[in-house]
Amino acid sequence: MQSKAATVEDYLKKLPPDRRAAIETVRNVMRKNMDKNYQEGMGYGMMGYSVPHSIYPNGYHCDPEQPLPFAGLASQKNYMSIYMMCLYNNTGEEGWFRNAWDKVVKAGGAKKLDMGKCCIRFKKVEDLALDVIGEAIRRVPVKAYIEFYERAIQSMNKQTAARREAKAGTTKPAAKKSSAKKSPAKKRVASRR
Repeated sequence: MQSKAATVEDYLKKLPPDRRAAIETVRNVMRKNMDKNYQEGMGYGMMGYSVPHSIYPNGYHCDPEQPLPFAGLASQKNYMSIYMMCLYNNTGEEGWFRNAWDKVVKAGGAKKLDMGKCCIRFKKVEDLALDVIGEAIRRVPVKAYIEFYERAIQSMNKQTAARREAKAGTTKPAAKKSSAKKSPAKKRVASRR
């Protein structure tokens, strides 16, 4: 459910009071832990945090006119969401995040993590491991995020090029190595020739 709000303040004003309180709580945790070089604004119909063009002129590869997205926060129809791009395809950070969240769940401080590739869904702010969210954001300053993002794009481009080559038939098939051993009878026949 995308909002047409032009500003974060306008977005928050349009939320029902219970949703506004939950979103503002998460927003405060995110902002408190976020590198000062990230910027807050509206993007893709939700509140977002991104690397501004002044720091990363290339912008987002899907739409270079947009700044590089880092995180998002939204009130959806049936739940609220936190989008943490710093966890997307980042096995090290995602593994740390899931383990840290599980510890909080075992201690009774949060509900089981409901997460897709980078989207954390929740119905109440009490469901969240807010300290873990804050730490995950703090662990990825702008410079580290740009480095991770560029490595991911390079890897994606290599994979795309390899798929195109394979589809076009331009890749050379690897030479097959025979793992079958010649039987002694075949060896004798071959040696007589």
